[in-house]
Amino acid sequence: MKCEKARGGPVEALYATALPSSRSGHLFNAFPYPTKISPEAIALFIAGHTQPGDTVFDGFAGSGTTGLAALLCGNPSDHLRAEAKRLGLDVSWGARNAVIYEIGALSAFIARTLTNPPNPMLFQEAAEELLRTAEAEDGWMYEANDPSGCKGEVRYIIWSDQLICPECARKLSFWEACVSLRPARIANNFRCPNCGHEVRLSDIERVVKRSRDDLLGDWRTQRARKPTRVYGTTGRKAWSRDAIAEDFSMLARIQGERVPDSVPIVKVPWGDLYRSGYHQGITHLHHFYTRRNLLVFARLWERAKSYGGAMAEALKFWLLSYNASHSTIMTRVVAKSDKKELVVTSAQSGVLYISGLPVEKNLFSGLRSKLSVIAKAFRVIHGGSGRVSVHEGSSSSVHLSDESVDYVFTDPPFGGNIPYSEINFLNEAWLGRYTNRKEEAIVSHAQGKSIDDYKKLLKRSLREAHRILKPNGKATLVFHSASANVWNALQTAYQEAGFDVECAGVLDKIQGSFKQVSTRGAVKGDPVLLLSKDEAVEDWVESSVWAVADQLRRDALLSTDPVEQTAPRLYSRLVNYFLIRNQPVPLSADDFYRWHGRQPAFEVGVGAQL
Repeated sequence: MKCEKARGGPVEALYATALPSSRSGHLFNAFPYPTKISPEAIALFIAGHTQPGDTVFDGFAGSGTTGLAALLCGNPSDHLRAEAKRLGLDVSWGARNAVIYEIGALSAFIARTLTNPPNPMLFQEAAEELLRTAEAEDGWMYEANDPSGCKGEVRYIIWSDQLICPECARKLSFWEACVSLRPARIANNFRCPNCGHEVRLSDIERVVKRSRDDLLGDWRTQRARKPTRVYGTTGRKAWSRDAIAEDFSMLARIQGERVPDSVPIVKVPWGDLYRSGYHQGITHLHHFYTRRNLLVFARLWERAKSYGGAMAEALKFWLLSYNASHSTIMTRVVAKSDKKELVVTSAQSGVLYISGLPVEKNLFSGLRSKLSVIAKAFRVIHGGSGRVSVHEGSSSSVHLSDESVDYVFTDPPFGGNIPYSEINFLNEAWLGRYTNRKEEAIVSHAQGKSIDDYKKLLKRSLREAHRILKPNGKATLVFHSASANVWNALQTAYQEAGFDVECAGVLDKIQGSFKQVSTRGAVKGDPVLLLSKDEAVEDWVESSVWAVADQLRRDALLSTDPVEQTAPRLYSRLVNYFLIRNQPVPLSADDFYRWHGRQPAFEVGVGAQL
């Protein structure tokens, strides 16, 4: 199926091949947010479908990447120009304007700050001043002696769950039972060093303790965790050692410090992500932090607020960019082949997972490193000529006039894949603003939202997009799901909103998100649909889904890209095949993968194109 020509020239190349969307760069990495798309990739779609000065709309804006992309068109990088040339896009560069709606309180905050940043130089000066003051007053909390007894500074501390051997009832740490170094390894099975009993780690009972929560004024039961390994620096020398008595003395001293009033004393609105095991005892926001990092972050937050105005918002943005992913006990370590030590990594995206080996990072050194990324992101956008208007609220009721928008680019929530409001709570609590869950378009057992509820919420928003789009305007919709039911809900929503599929492609998110990499039945690449307000004309010839799948598989062998021959990419192509013919998606990814795994290898030959 060929795509029509936009005013700026042919755009078929945007949909004909898998368009790469990098997960790197200052803008992408300024603030972690699940499932987002590279603004540079979106800029190619915007530049291909619009002219300078046109208005772009996104009703599911997330962290604001569509707004960033509209601004990037005004000052395209050499790489962006080269990509457009490689694709054969005849575009006119120049800033576009954007109107974006986002129901999430955190997401809207990110979008507002990134698309309308302060002076980057003044921001960096303020952040560095804030860090100097904070380290002078609170740096003592990260002091630690190195193995030779000289005073050093903590880089990070690995804590460990405490376990109980089911055979001899001995208590020992997760670290003792399952971790080895040089090379680094985390065993899947528990083996007691006392009695030799071996069992799956998932079957091991965790030690719990009952302690008084001074913020709540009551007692609670939680998993028992202790610091087990300390990593630090003395001067320029890095070191590591086991936790010693001095480390526990420091914890006792920190425990006596008063918690600032800026700490939100709020319940976690547990829903779809709650797990009774590793979330045991975690009922309020402050339970996601060690006492040390709760104190340090809260005092940093109070200092940021003291600046006032736009600068305070930018400083909060900087602090929150590091908060949930690095400041909490969701930070973790992983074992990588040929590494002597465990590798520290951030919290898993799209979940609220707490491992048996949570990591406590030095917030000062981490924020100093993050500062450089954010300042560079601000420099890319600051002073541009385009305008981005960010609205915090549901896109089911948009303030724009009928037929006033030139182009729509949007990336709706993927069914029940990620409960954004639940994940974003950790940052929204510090902002004191929360997502309106009633209008959140997701499938959620905890929120009582079925696939039909999701479809209705999507339809209301897409109907508004249809209303404000000019008669000849186009809409590009990116979506990802392994469920046929979710795809069919999306299809019904855009059809009943008045849209038809003109053509379809794939957006290849290089280095897929955690959910895309690890989820059972994950799909390689996000299908991209070009929608129009015109009535589609398509001659549909019914054929077996397996015949279609078989032909797609044969055609993939002609591709020079080996990814096209993988089962996840083929499923994306299968979804596109049915959507562009206005037919329901007949099967989910798991069913397709089982079929694909039973197929014999083909000889490379010429296959008839579908």
